[in-house]
Amino acid sequence: MELRLLVTFEKVATVLSFTQAAAELRYAQSSVTGQVRALESSLGVELFDRLGSRIRLTDAGERLLPYARQILELTEEARSAVAGSGEPSGVLTVGTMESLTNHRLPPLLEYFHHRYPKVRLSLRTTIGDETRQALRQGTYDLGFLMERETEHPGLETAVLAVEPLALVAAPGHPLAGRPVGLGDLAAQPLLATEPGCAYRDLFERELTSVAPVSFMEFGTIEATKRAAAAGLGVSLLPAITVAAELAEGVLVRLDWEPPFTLRTQLAWRSGKRLPAHARLFLEQARRLAAEQDRPSSRG
Repeated sequence: MELRLLVTFEKVATVLSFTQAAAELRYAQSSVTGQVRALESSLGVELFDRLGSRIRLTDAGERLLPYARQILELTEEARSAVAGSGEPSGVLTVGTMESLTNHRLPPLLEYFHHRYPKVRLSLRTTIGDETRQALRQGTYDLGFLMERETEHPGLETAVLAVEPLALVAAPGHPLAGRPVGLGDLAAQPLLATEPGCAYRDLFERELTSVAPVSFMEFGTIEATKRAAAAGLGVSLLPAITVAAELAEGVLVRLDWEPPFTLRTQLAWRSGKRLPAHARLFLEQARRLAAEQDRPSSRG
């Protein structure tokens, strides 16, 4: 099997489109089609079912795909080891989210920038399903998840930390300073980021068990915090994102604990052999998360 044919097959299998694969590989579509047919001919099997304008992997294609990815990953690792000085290098595409990028990742990004200058980090802001899908398709090398579940089909994960949540409002809010129930919250104006965010979706599920609710959506955590501080309503957010506002008295924490626990995780595609710079990133993420989780670091 020629390496270039495996590269083309893996790309088509990932995006399930000859047209998109051709664009990303910068080939003519006829070249992509020809290379896939050449690989099929050499193996004596069909790798894709052609369903009009759509395609899908055959059983043989499904069996070949993990081997193709392992071969390509090993090839890239060998090329880097032979061509380089042994210093980690390359592009590392990481899916992340606003709360982690702004509040947990700066020490990790600073460490990598100074310690491994030949590693170029590319951060992509997505959440939930988008991040998981990008990891399965190979668009991202690693992805941060903040989820209740720690097992995800097609992915391997490393749990970095439990992520505490805080229900916050403006000082002087009617619910401040007393125990709060779901009925109290369902009657309040509710502020949130976009749907698809795990803690927002779980919070909404809890509230709708009591009464139908709706949220004012602000898109970002920063905008949601400002709206809460202005007295527009209450919001459930990662505690790390509101620590400064709580310390300054701009927001107050309401007496309600969510009945669910979220964990910050770093995920990658199952069966993927992580290159050296990705393994280093994972190791440092674990180390820094452990340091941040110590009581002294939370202050």
